[in-house]
Amino acid sequence: MDQADGNKEIVQRAFDAWAAGTGGVFDLLEPDATWSILGNSPVSRTFASRDEFLDLVIRPFNERLSTPLVPVVHGIYADGDVVVAYFDASATANDGRPYRDSYTWYLHFNEGRIVKAIAFFDTLEFTDFWNRLQPAA
Repeated sequence: MDQADGNKEIVQRAFDAWAAGTGGVFDLLEPDATWSILGNSPVSRTFASRDEFLDLVIRPFNERLSTPLVPVVHGIYADGDVVVAYFDASATANDGRPYRDSYTWYLHFNEGRIVKAIAFFDTLEFTDFWNRLQPAA
C-alpha cells in the first residue's frame, strides 16, 4: 500500500468512527496542526494548534447541538500526503431546528497524522446556526 492509500484508509476509518460515535478525524490532529476555515463566517481564519481549533470552534459548535453531528461521506480522495474528504453532516440544534451542511476538507499528513487542514463549507448555513444559538455550557 502506498502513502496515499494508507492516508486515505486512515481518514476512512476516522470517518467511520465519527459516524459510529466512537472517535473522529480530530483525533488524527497533531498538537501543532493548523486548521484553516476559508470563506466568511464568525470562525473563518487559521487556528495555530489542535487545542485552539477545538476550544474555539469544535467545542462551542457541539454545545449548540442537541444531537451529535453525523457525517455521510461522498468521497475520500488521496494524492501523496494530501487527503480530500467530501461529506455532508447533520444534527439537531438546541432550538430543535436541523443543522445540515456540506464540507470539503483538505487534510495534509505527515507519518499518519494530520499537520494541516483546510476546510470549505456553506458559511451562510454555518453563520446562521452559530449566531442563532449560544453554547449550552
